[in-house]
Amino acid sequence: MWVEADPASRDNAVGLSFEDEIVANRSRRRFLRTLPAAGLLAWSGHAQEPTRGGAASDSGAEFLTAETQTAIDQGLAFLASKQSRDGGFLDRFASPSVGITAIAGLAFMGAGHQPGRGRYGRQVARIVDFLLASGKNTNGYLVGPDAFGGRFQGGQAGMYNHGFGTLCLAEVCGMIPDPARQKQVREMLEKAIAYTVSAQNRDGGWRYDPNPPVADVSVTVAQMMALRAAKNAGLYVRKNVIDQGVKFIRGCQMPDGGFSYFKGQGYSAFARSAAALVGLYSAGIYQGDDIANGLRYLEQFRPGVGMVNTVPAQHYFYGHYYAALAMWTAGREPWSRWLPAIRDELLMKSRGRPVGVWTDESQVPTYATAMALIILQLPNNYLPILQK
Repeated sequence: MWVEADPASRDNAVGLSFEDEIVANRSRRRFLRTLPAAGLLAWSGHAQEPTRGGAASDSGAEFLTAETQTAIDQGLAFLASKQSRDGGFLDRFASPSVGITAIAGLAFMGAGHQPGRGRYGRQVARIVDFLLASGKNTNGYLVGPDAFGGRFQGGQAGMYNHGFGTLCLAEVCGMIPDPARQKQVREMLEKAIAYTVSAQNRDGGWRYDPNPPVADVSVTVAQMMALRAAKNAGLYVRKNVIDQGVKFIRGCQMPDGGFSYFKGQGYSAFARSAAALVGLYSAGIYQGDDIANGLRYLEQFRPGVGMVNTVPAQHYFYGHYYAALAMWTAGREPWSRWLPAIRDELLMKSRGRPVGVWTDESQVPTYATAMALIILQLPNNYLPILQK
């Protein structure tokens, strides 16, 4: 079922030193600034012209102030200090979490660190080890061992963990200096994607457990991003899998432009609406009424504007993670409005505690800090799924 390609553009970087690769990436970004913006790499059969204005130079790098960089540097150091011996990061119940570990990996990679390269290359390599171990005995279901008796995490964490874990493996695939280790990553990614496809329900969505009778838009988007990242890494994904996911997400859109949690019922909310837009972007859909109306809905939640106080605290970092990804993909004008606003709010939220450390309602500072770092580092343009 799976056909792998060798994405030379990614594997060619394996022989570079970290310092050389950073220089190469910067040169690549300078080159891309001369080209028309294309947004995320399009799915075959789904590509549409994005509604982006300007060129791919509009990363927002000018908004990365000295205070912002200090917070980023200290946040990365904080994350590194919280990594467990097995390479993972713990949730609020002191259990190893595939999802939080993967998000931390994305935060390190968002600064340009790769397995064995850079100040935090060792941390990223250990994250990869943890993710590989999490699917070793589950046929590719990346849920991870529970701290209590070696059970596996299921319930609400199950497919969330799997989605973020698969995304992280896809993003690091092609960056492993050791060929044998690279082969292990690709093989696990292949199994993880196969599991994702098998877990899709008849409505085209996903939920906490595989093959659910009812899907929700949040877990569905986590899988759509993972599928997209794996496709970019050279794995084959059937078009109908993506088509069904798109159909499900579109079925969750409400008349006000936002998205409900379940298809055809409920009400719009900030976090799920931001996620839904990213799910559509992940399928190569960059324009249309659903995109325009969704972006218009999100704008009312931009920090410093009107309804920002209605964002539930427990979904703050989750929602702003997806909102930043959505605005980053939408183009220069929405991104140049959104980035300085969320930057200032995140810096404000970090004050009063160690700079570069954030926390949320669940009191899991590793999760909140990693999410904040991903947002603040988007202008670096290092994560493959978001490169312009």
